[in-house]
Amino acid sequence: MNARAILAGLRHGRALSKDELRWMALALAEAEVSDAQAGAFAMGVCLNGLDEAGRVALTLAMRDSGQVLSWDLGGPVLDKHSTGGVGDCVSLVLAPALAACGAYVPMISGRGLGHTGGTLDKLESVPGVATQVEEARLREITGRVGCAIVGATANIAPADRRLYAVRDVTSTVDSLDLITASILSKKLAAGLDGLVLDVKVGSGAFMKDIEAARALATALSGTANAAGCRTTALISDMSQPLVPALGNALEVAEVMRVLTGGARGPIVELSAALGGVLLAGAGLSKDVQAGADAILRAIRDGSAAERFGQMLAALGGPVAFVENWARFLPEATVIRQVRATQAGFVTAIEGETLGLAVVDLGGGRKVESDRVDPAVGLSEVVRLGAQVAVGQTLAVVHASRSDQADRAAAAVQRAITIGEAAATPPDLIVERVD
Repeated sequence: MNARAILAGLRHGRALSKDELRWMALALAEAEVSDAQAGAFAMGVCLNGLDEAGRVALTLAMRDSGQVLSWDLGGPVLDKHSTGGVGDCVSLVLAPALAACGAYVPMISGRGLGHTGGTLDKLESVPGVATQVEEARLREITGRVGCAIVGATANIAPADRRLYAVRDVTSTVDSLDLITASILSKKLAAGLDGLVLDVKVGSGAFMKDIEAARALATALSGTANAAGCRTTALISDMSQPLVPALGNALEVAEVMRVLTGGARGPIVELSAALGGVLLAGAGLSKDVQAGADAILRAIRDGSAAERFGQMLAALGGPVAFVENWARFLPEATVIRQVRATQAGFVTAIEGETLGLAVVDLGGGRKVESDRVDPAVGLSEVVRLGAQVAVGQTLAVVHASRSDQADRAAAAVQRAITIGEAAATPPDLIVERVD
């Protein structure tokens, strides 16, 4: 078997065999194909696509290109993955809540991508927290605390690391087959008993319409189940930020208001819905509603906050973070109100525009080597359907320089549409895909 023959098959539209896809994944991981050949493979898959069997085979081959974890714990190993949105910090609420309900959650997460924030960047806005840990440390934290949110080691799905870098420069990132294999190869390598997928749709998501979101949810859940991992996908609305803040430390602050202050809102509703599916599927609750109720209890009685604090301390964070979180989080030096210039109702919010404004502030990366400023971002973002008066706050900009604050304020004005008629926000949970 060789790359030239496999690429010729792709070019002519021939369905690749399981052995060919496994060979290509191992060759990618071990640098036995050139960048040109890797790019040609990505482009061939992007243009011609894979059938369902091929998508499963590529996912498993990329998973098996590195280490696949196995666990011997006192409960099921569960995880959640989001396809990306703005103001989406569900992982920081859900992982410790699941741990408090008897599950074990070794959550391998990522950094910010495009206009969306990254879970690892949010965690590392807490002083001292380091999310890159060795496997032994991941196992120790997961077994003792019940959850560990960390980055992937070099041994997890190395074929995906190589292929993703090539996809980024060959304009093949949006291939449904390659997206599915990329996401699931890393998740399945974690040795999960159950997975729930949060597929976002709307202005703040990568998938802007329901048809695209449904296609991705179907591909992901179908492939994961065919690969032997019990998986359900929920399609959730991202026509506005999930919490009223964008930016790493600002989103952690919203999480702490939920875990310690009794704050409610869409983040709690979505965490309960996702957690309910996982707990019911793993046999930790009698049904989805009972599972959702268990997640809500863990948030309200403080047990989720306790697990979150233990996890942060294990990752190098402050021991007393949960009790004094506001004292530890960094603050920006320039704070600016963005005020409405007309009265009316908020009828639309361009989440991607807001997300890119945070990237421009330094809260995300334009290139991989950029250093993230954890303090910058937006807070107090107005909600869809809200009635506003002239001069009322639409959002608060947190910046390190005045010129950056000016650009962010202008972006907020562009992103938020105010009309004369009240608009009804869409349902948070759009549909479920098994």
